Amino acid sequence: MHNPENERIKRAYFIYLKEARRLGEHSIDCAAAALAKFEDYTKYRDFKRFHIQQAIGFKHKLTEEVSPRTGERLSRGTVFSVLNALRGFFQWLSTQPGYRSQLSSADAEYFSLSEREARIAKAIAERPVPTIDQIRHVLQTMTTITDIQLRNRAVVAFTLLTGARDGAVASLKCKHVDVVEGKVVQDAREVRTKFSKTFTTWFFPVGEDVRRIVVDWVEYLTTEKLFGPVDPLFPATEIVQDQYHLFQTGGLSRAHWSNATPIRGIFKEAFTSAGLAYANPHSLRKTLAQLGERLCRTPEEFKAWSQNLGHEQVLTTFSSYGQVGADRQAELIRHLAQRRVAGAPKAEMIDRMVQALLEGKHILE
Repeated sequence: MHNPENERIKRAYFIYLKEARRLGEHSIDCAAAALAKFEDYTKYRDFKRFHIQQAIGFKHKLTEEVSPRTGERLSRGTVFSVLNALRGFFQWLSTQPGYRSQLSSADAEYFSLSEREARIAKAIAERPVPTIDQIRHVLQTMTTITDIQLRNRAVVAFTLLTGARDGAVASLKCKHVDVVEGKVVQDAREVRTKFSKTFTTWFFPVGEDVRRIVVDWVEYLTTEKLFGPVDPLFPATEIVQDQYHLFQTGGLSRAHWSNATPIRGIFKEAFTSAGLAYANPHSLRKTLAQLGERLCRTPEEFKAWSQNLGHEQVLTTFSSYGQVGADRQAELIRHLAQRRVAGAPKAEMIDRMVQALLEGKHILE
């Protein structure tokens, strides 16, 4: 069931999100899901007949809705995301021909949560970040008998070595990695990078054993499997039919993964098999950010570390990836109470960073 007029204007909105707002497929899919949920509530009533009571009623219904996956009420974060997507759509809709006389931008504000609820929804819950030792333990426990198993271990090692996002890892070609120079060129023309940004990442100093896994994998692809420069760095699993015409895995193909879902599956199985809580691929970027906070001694060093993660601004690394865990926070506070003069240089460096950020300056001037 659908409304033809609604479908046409939604299609125009999705083009706006992609081409004008430059949002990725995931963000557009979330907006589409929010609109579908709202249309289901209004029985696909034409958007031109929108009334604020629809927004109010939908908001109340959403806060009472139960997730089919967890069996519990939707989280405040989920409710906030859905309502925020709808608010953005109706704000845009109020500017479109044929809708301007029916809607106002103020109507969209009825999709807002209260300030208190919004603060709760946007609160950042502390999530466990795997340590270097834990990830190394995972790598050591992974089986490496088949091609598939070798690839899976290399995926985890590569993610730690480079901090690359899973979407980029899934789309990299062999030519993008230079194991001699120790770098990865994330070329947005061929690699699915965030905001379609091209940048070079140099291998992070996370241990020779981790680096060796990646180097050996690249050598295995080029010498044993005879992969060329344009072949995928991490090829998808080949699916074949057996004698009974049943599908089964048949080794490595020469095709890229279509998305990053298989990579998340690899991480989940690897961490679970190692007896550890599941850590998704993105969490390793936080591991690297925290490692950088401990290793870097000057603003220039941390700026280089931040750029290696693909961040244009150091503040992004600090605010989005550099959260200090509760245990580490307690350790640092206790240490600061006993700090001696020997620790002053690093403290001065941090003071300079903070002062520069507060003044709105770049970290390097």
